[in-house]
This record gives sequence, C-alpha cells and structure tokens, in this order.
Amino acid sequence: MKQPEMNLDAPVAGMSLTAELGARPWQKPPQYNTVDQAVDYYITRLNTEDVSEQVIDVLEMGVSVSKLANIIQLGSVMEGIHSIDVGVLVTPVIIEFIKLIGDSSNVEYKSGEEELDDKTKKRLSDRALSKFKTQMLEKNDEGISVENNESTVQEEPIVESKSPELPSGLMSRRIT
Repeated sequence: MKQPEMNLDAPVAGMSLTAELGARPWQKPPQYNTVDQAVDYYITRLNTEDVSEQVIDVLEMGVSVSKLANIIQLGSVMEGIHSIDVGVLVTPVIIEFIKLIGDSSNVEYKSGEEELDDKTKKRLSDRALSKFKTQMLEKNDEGISVENNESTVQEEPIVESKSPELPSGLMSRRIT
C-alpha cells in the first residue's frame, strides 16, 4: 500500500499563537481612527498616478468595483491602517472614487450590482414576498383586517402585579 505524500510546508497547529502579542499590524492601534482620516488617506493614495493605473488595469480585467473596494479596504485593515468598522464605513467612498477613475479614463467597468443573475433576483424577490405575506397573516391574527386596511386591534386589560416592589424583568435577580 502506497503512503500518501506529506506536505511539510503547511503551518503547524497553534503556529499563529507563537507570535508576540502586538507583533502583528492588526494587533496594534490603527493609524487612522476616524472615517474622515481614512477618507483622506484613500483619496490621496488612489489619486496618485501609479495606483490609478493599477486600478484601471484591474477594472479592465473585469473585476467589479465593489470587489476591488473591499479588497483595498481589507488590505488596509490587515496592515493596521484603520479598523474594520472604519473600513466598512469608508467603502462607499472608495467605490465612488474608483468609479470616478474608471469614468475619467473611459474604462467600462462592472459595478458589482449586475452580478446577480435573474434566477437569484427572482428567488430573493420570492423570499421577500413570502416574508411579507407571513407578516400580514400574523397581523391578521392580531386583529388587523387586511382586506379593508382597517385596524381593529383589541386591547387587553392591564394586569397590575400584586407586589410591585419585587424586581421583574430579564436581568432581575431571582429571589428564592
């Protein structure tokens, strides 16, 4: 029986735990803490001639604008430029600036929205429609008339607790 070949280039289990705490860029405080600082960083970086040419090349290869923007911002998160939440908030600005670069150089690009095919769009719209019907049926069970668009909600009597001094709620302590 032939033994399988071993791959000795693979990382050892637990290898990621051997680096000193703070040795990785994402374990340090980010360089830019606010969205405004990150926007300034991206505008100056993407506005250079070298980076603009690279963006144009990538757009000509068929990579969508939204994917390129996500790659750029996630790379900056891994380098410790900004945190992931700032990256999510700055992504629309990156997308618009990449579109501006593509439009100014007359490059046809995909925005990323057209990647949904007709089957996926139909499935998503069917799911939204069924969710809406379910919500309407639940409202109908609560006393809201769907046909007349009238609300006939029946009020339930308010029951006062016998001992108001006892705490009641999700985070209250149990008294034994």
